[in-house]
Amino acid sequence: MDLHSTKNRPARPGFTLIELLVVIAIIAVLIALLLPAVQAAREAARRIQCTNNLKQLGLGLHNYESIAAALPPAGVLSGKGNVVTTWIGWSVHGRILPLMENGATFNAINFDHSGESPQNITVAALSIAAFLCPSEPDARPATANVGISNVTNYGFCMGDWFVWGGFQGPENRSAFGPNRSRRWSDFVDGASNTLVAAEGKAKQPLYRDCGGLSLVKNPSAIPGPEQAPLDVVPEYGGGGCEFKTGHSEWSDGQAHHTGFTTAWTPNKKTVGSSPSGEPVDLDITGQREKKGGPTFAAITARSHHAGGVNALFGDGSVRFIKDGIAGPTWRALGTVAGGEVVGSDSF
Repeated sequence: MDLHSTKNRPARPGFTLIELLVVIAIIAVLIALLLPAVQAAREAARRIQCTNNLKQLGLGLHNYESIAAALPPAGVLSGKGNVVTTWIGWSVHGRILPLMENGATFNAINFDHSGESPQNITVAALSIAAFLCPSEPDARPATANVGISNVTNYGFCMGDWFVWGGFQGPENRSAFGPNRSRRWSDFVDGASNTLVAAEGKAKQPLYRDCGGLSLVKNPSAIPGPEQAPLDVVPEYGGGGCEFKTGHSEWSDGQAHHTGFTTAWTPNKKTVGSSPSGEPVDLDITGQREKKGGPTFAAITARSHHAGGVNALFGDGSVRFIKDGIAGPTWRALGTVAGGEVVGSDSF
């Protein structure tokens, strides 16, 4: 073996440590630049799918009204005065299923019993893709009073603060309510200027059954949308309210599960205290419809999209409503016959 032969062999080319570090740094910078763009593209796709889901709800409503000559009720109750004796709470969601290519699920529902009944536990636990926004981070079923129920990200418009006046009380000013089926001809403000549905967050923290709201109890004198939540609703602090979650049961026709109200503008934070004393962004309903009227509630439209919520209007169009919409404009869009004049440039 020639010991001198290796000395004359040319050195192999390679990277120095500094060159390797420079390459790694460049790759890291490229990833940092590309990742937000990829995330933005994915969110844009999710928002498009969310818009399509609302359009499907709109088509379902229009087909339902063309067949039944009226829109579906947000639950069916019987009783007298403010006392409910029978609650059949099937939601608008459940009633339009066959018109959204979910006929098999609809046929599995026993409409003589509520979604929480043993007869309907299985169907209420089903996940319906059209009822879920792709941006929802926790679409897992929620544990309900009976068995397991599945969540939804869409609520139908069920009032401003005033939701239901009982069996002898006045009707609310919005598209949907218990024991009531409006027709499109009732939308005298114009279908294109009337909210029908909007997004909500699944498992939204909620105070309910507070025994009523001490300062919100007159349908003709409800708090303005510009007022401070804790000033007009001290019950946000807890007290005798039950702490639960809303938008956790697509089968339940009550406002806190399958509705929203225009009490506050989209994504408005209404911070109260949880039972443990921690601050939490809350929805609130003084008394659930199934417990008897009158019902006043703030079930805020919320979404996981930055800057606003997708909303369905009576004409079937879906528009992205920004968080900064003026409170009176949002309220006006929530009425079917309020007589307000709302310009298209105001939302």
